[in-house]
Amino acid sequence: MYDRNLDPNWHVDIEFDEDETHTHATVRAQLCDGQTMTTRGDAYRHPDDASQPAVGEEIAAARGLIALGTALLQTASSQIEQATHHPVHLYR
Repeated sequence: MYDRNLDPNWHVDIEFDEDETHTHATVRAQLCDGQTMTTRGDAYRHPDDASQPAVGEEIAAARGLIALGTALLQTASSQIEQATHHPVHLYR
């Protein structure tokens, strides 16, 4: 059943924390029901590679978003199992 009271927009913010060789991304998603889900992604630069901070941010953000997608699938699986009382296996 469609719930007209849910906000159809989700908001995702990504914050970065970096040093010379590491980039960490914190991904926060504000879901339609007001719940916030937070995941992290990391990137590491090999000492022989040139410094390219934007590349590190892209990799860390991508990994954080992949973690968010996995967490959302796990949450949805649990909700379906609770409603149907049957095991659920959602694939990415």
